[in-house]
Amino acid sequence: MDRATFACSTAFFRDYSSSSQGAFCLPGGHIDFIEKVESFTYSDFFRDYLIPNHPCIFSAKFTEDWGSRRSWVTWDGKPNFDYLLQKFGEAVVPVANCDVKEYNSNPKEQLPFKEYIKYWKEYIKNDYCSSRGCLYLKDWHLSRAFPEQDVYTTPVYFSSDWLNEYWDAIAVDDYRFVYMGPKGSWTPFHADVFRSYSWSANICGRKKWLLYPAGQEEYLKDRYGNLPFDVTAPGLQDRSVYPHYNQSQPPVEIVQEAGEIVFIPSGWHHQVYNLEDTISINHNWVNGCNVAIMWCFLQDELAAVQREINEWKDPMDDWHLQCQLIMKSCTGIDYKEFYNFLKVIAENRISVLENGLDDEASAKNTPKAAISTLGMLHAVFDLKRTVKVLTSLSANEDFKKLDLTSLSPPPEALLHHLKAAIDTALL
Repeated sequence: MDRATFACSTAFFRDYSSSSQGAFCLPGGHIDFIEKVESFTYSDFFRDYLIPNHPCIFSAKFTEDWGSRRSWVTWDGKPNFDYLLQKFGEAVVPVANCDVKEYNSNPKEQLPFKEYIKYWKEYIKNDYCSSRGCLYLKDWHLSRAFPEQDVYTTPVYFSSDWLNEYWDAIAVDDYRFVYMGPKGSWTPFHADVFRSYSWSANICGRKKWLLYPAGQEEYLKDRYGNLPFDVTAPGLQDRSVYPHYNQSQPPVEIVQEAGEIVFIPSGWHHQVYNLEDTISINHNWVNGCNVAIMWCFLQDELAAVQREINEWKDPMDDWHLQCQLIMKSCTGIDYKEFYNFLKVIAENRISVLENGLDDEASAKNTPKAAISTLGMLHAVFDLKRTVKVLTSLSANEDFKKLDLTSLSPPPEALLHHLKAAIDTALL
């Protein structure tokens, strides 16, 4: 991050609240197409897309050196089933049935990868029809299961990735996925986990995206406050069920070609279709630009849980703890883990600012090496954003009602350390 971008980010987050960040609309639904790798810098992306929360598309030139682009695809642009079976045939993968609605998603099952490829080949031969329905391999943690494979390299633009930095540190989970599906497979209307950013790269095939800027989803809710499963369903025209639908803007539509990467901003709801047999690589990620949006999302989720079980507040001694447990089961995180998330991110940056990196650490693919690559000003920006959100968390009444004695260091001590590190770095 250069000084001009640091100044721009400081001014933006001083002048705008986190809730206003997603309110920008694109003139005429236009989405920028980034053509050349050599003329597009990290600072360009940070300033023009991350900060204002705008989508964009990267050309296939940004992925042309990936191993998966060479090996996973046949000469005519189709999935290379033989190669994939050779490398991953014995894996067990999550598969969703696109023809079945279960609550507000598609039901999933675990299948051997070789069985899924057999199904996919038969599905193509049968003119994209099967008694088993349209099956879509989704949310496969391939890079975690096969770290030795030369699949892809995360572009530098997406390398400030707090979600995967934290979950790698605690060795529990990650938010890096592979999707594989036949023509006609699709993902219902949704926003990404924790209202994170996402990037999605097509290894082969084509996708159609329907995007709604953050805030537009409010007009798409039914009279009970529920979002639609399929945003293209004719039933949305029924004003007695969807009273505000006529106030919504038309979606921004993208057709993503093979090799291209789509950047989806924080909080933008979307629905996605595979127009051909398609393989894609997807990451969810959070950083200093949208961590406040994540914090607002968690507060909203807790408030929803509290409303749902409010009748048990008086007779239940540990009601506040139970609300946290329910929220974590629904979202994947509670307030105390969110504190630990912020702590890990902050301490990694403080370590780089205070100690730098030795040559051996710089050569490794580690979070601290990524922090160093993005520059010291980026680390300071990250710390400033962490201070902002941590200050709000520490003052939150629901957080203060929890047993915080297990948190080390205590929030006040961590905040003091962060502020001192920022002051020292800016001297």
